[in-house]
Amino acid sequence: MEEEHLHDDLQVFKDRNFFQQKLRSFITVYFLLALSFLLIIILFAVSFSRVSAISSKLNEVHPEQKQNFSGRDFLLFPCGPGSREWEYFDGKCYYFSLTRTSWYKAKAQCEEMHSHLVVVNSYAKQNFVMFRTRNERFWIGLTDENSEGEWEWIDGTDYKTTFTFWKEGEPNNSGHNEDCAHMWTSGQWNDVYCTYECYYVCEKPLPN
Repeated sequence: MEEEHLHDDLQVFKDRNFFQQKLRSFITVYFLLALSFLLIIILFAVSFSRVSAISSKLNEVHPEQKQNFSGRDFLLFPCGPGSREWEYFDGKCYYFSLTRTSWYKAKAQCEEMHSHLVVVNSYAKQNFVMFRTRNERFWIGLTDENSEGEWEWIDGTDYKTTFTFWKEGEPNNSGHNEDCAHMWTSGQWNDVYCTYECYYVCEKPLPN
């Protein structure tokens, strides 16, 4: 009887010991899981902090990069990145039209682009424009519509003291209504009626 009782006590002790071991194992597993979870949170917080720091540095560098891009664009497009159809020459910008129109409409279209019809007041500018307009006719900013024979540049430049490049025998006002000047196919100037349709050249200063 006593042996059976002793055997039962021993069995209970073994079961209790087994339960305690299992409990310790569960506690260890849960502890390791909690520790891993905590480490993941810490790692995420550190990573987020580093990303934020890098983002802040990039934001600080960005304006400088924009400035560098502006400088590079200015070298490639001195008349402005948004005015790539304009050509640079000797401190000014020039637009050579792709369509024909009258002198008055050409004047208005240049003004819409914050410019004016080209004023050819030097041999260097004459060569530049003449090279770009060869074999076609282009309006220039020269007219005597206010007073016959009194030619005036559209920007107020003094016509009488500046360069001219008229075709031989021109201006002749042969049609009694030839009040506007254009570049002939050879590059020399010719007077013609202002409603005649040809290409045109606009001129404007460099952007600030």
